Amino acid sequence: MYQLHTRLFVNASLDEVWDCFSSPHNLQKITPASMGFVIKVGGGGKMYPGQIIAYTVKPIAGIPMNWVTEITHVSDKKFFVDEQRFGPYKMWHHEHHFKQVEGGVEMEDIVSYLLPFGFLGKIAHWLFVKRQLQTIFDHRTQVVSHLFPRSENKK
Repeated sequence: MYQLHTRLFVNASLDEVWDCFSSPHNLQKITPASMGFVIKVGGGGKMYPGQIIAYTVKPIAGIPMNWVTEITHVSDKKFFVDEQRFGPYKMWHHEHHFKQVEGGVEMEDIVSYLLPFGFLGKIAHWLFVKRQLQTIFDHRTQVVSHLFPRSENKK
């Protein structure tokens, strides 16, 4: 199993940050255009446990893939979890945590995932998957810094 762990300080109130990130509609704004991310079903309103969201993504060579996730847990202004139900990963579990800190909000993401195809999946992870996921989160950091000026990545 692989894991990506990121922290981001957001220069805004907890209410503002939660409103932005708890709306599936905003996912497209924080995802690189090169991913071809389009919500097909379930992107309206605020998220809730049991919500199913279906997307199209183009993670490899512009080839469209369907991806379906379920919002499995939501604790208002604290955290939410999305899990893949169908898509490019063998398993995907993404925790989004929000914590009020002095001067803003600390966002923490913990993504645990498995790739399909055994040994070939390990090679794909080494060749491009790990780097692609980091690029997606780096892009999100850039977008957040425009939405909420003076935000910064925390390592």
